[in-house]
Amino acid sequence: MKRMNDHKRLRLAAMFISVLLIGMLVTACGKDDGEQRYAYPLATASPEDTVTQIYAEKFAEEVNRLSDGRIKIQVYANSTLGGDRELLESCKDGDIPFVVQNTAPQVTFMLDLAIFDVPCAFENLDECREVLDDEEFSNLVSGVYEKGGYQLLGIADQGFRVMSTNKAVHGMADFKGQKIRTMENPFHLAFWKSIGANPTPMSFAEVYIGLQQHTIDAQENPYEVIVSNRLYEQQDYVVETNHLPHLITLIMNDEFFKDMPEEDQAILREAAATATEYARQASDDRIADRVKTIEDSGTQILKIDTETYKAIVEASAEVRDSIKEKVDSEVYDTFMECIEK
Repeated sequence: MKRMNDHKRLRLAAMFISVLLIGMLVTACGKDDGEQRYAYPLATASPEDTVTQIYAEKFAEEVNRLSDGRIKIQVYANSTLGGDRELLESCKDGDIPFVVQNTAPQVTFMLDLAIFDVPCAFENLDECREVLDDEEFSNLVSGVYEKGGYQLLGIADQGFRVMSTNKAVHGMADFKGQKIRTMENPFHLAFWKSIGANPTPMSFAEVYIGLQQHTIDAQENPYEVIVSNRLYEQQDYVVETNHLPHLITLIMNDEFFKDMPEEDQAILREAAATATEYARQASDDRIADRVKTIEDSGTQILKIDTETYKAIVEASAEVRDSIKEKVDSEVYDTFMECIEK
C-alpha cells in the first residue's frame, strides 16, 4: 500500500509541475499572440553530468528551436520525479510525457526488449549502432514499445557496460564467487551466474555504500556512471568486460504522441534524431576523459584477453538461448541477421 501511495504522490507531483510550467510559460510569452504554448516534463533517473542528461537536454533544445519556442520541455534529472520503474509507469499513464532511460528496467514491462540483453553480441559500438539503425529491426523494436503504450523516439548509448571490482580479473577463474551488484533484470543476473560470479540485485542508490562497506565486491555499469557516481573511489580495478552496450531510450506516451498534430509529431521526430546523433558522439568523446579520471585516481583498468572473452561467450550461451525462447522470434531472428551483416 505504501508503494502505491508513493507512486500516486509522484504522479500528482509530475502533473502539478507540468501545469505550473505551462502557466509560467504562457505568462512569460504573453497571451495576446493567439498561439498556444506548451511546457512538458521530461524525466530521467540519471545524474546531471551524464550522456543521459546531454541526450535529454539536446532533445529539449531542438524541440524548442524547431517549434520556434512554441513547445517547451523541462528536464528533471537524478530521480527527481521517481526511479526508473516509477518513471516508466508514469509515462505509460500519461503523467510524464517524456522519459530517457536505459532499456534494462523496461524488460519487466516489455519482454521483447530482452533482445538488448543478449550478452557479448557486439564487438564494437559502431556495429551496435548499425543494428539499432537498421530500418527493419528499428520498426520491430518501435512496435514493441507501441504495444507497451510508448512511442520510441530514439536510442543512444553510453558505451559498453564494464565491471568494477576489488579483485583483479585475468581469466575466468577470477570471476568465481565475486558478489556483484546488478539491476533487477533476470538476464543480467543469469549472465553473471553463467561466468561464475555471485550477482545480487540492489538499488543503485545503495551501491556506493555497499562497495564502501564491502557488502558487495563489484558492480557493472558504463564508464559514465562509474565516474559520475564516483564508484571508482571504492574499487581497485575496472575490467573491460564490454558484455552489453548501455542503451539509452528516448520514449514518450503513445496516446499523447498520437493526439498531437502531425506537424508537432514531425518536430519531435526530427529533434530526437538530432539528439540521438549528438548523444552518441558525446558518449564517444567523453569515454577517454572518464578513463583518465579513473586511472588518475589509482584504479587500474584491465582489458579482457581474447581467450577469456571467448570463454565468456561460451559460458553464457544458455543466456542467449533463454532470451531466444522468450522474445518474439521475428525480433530475435532480425537482430541476429543484422549482426551477421
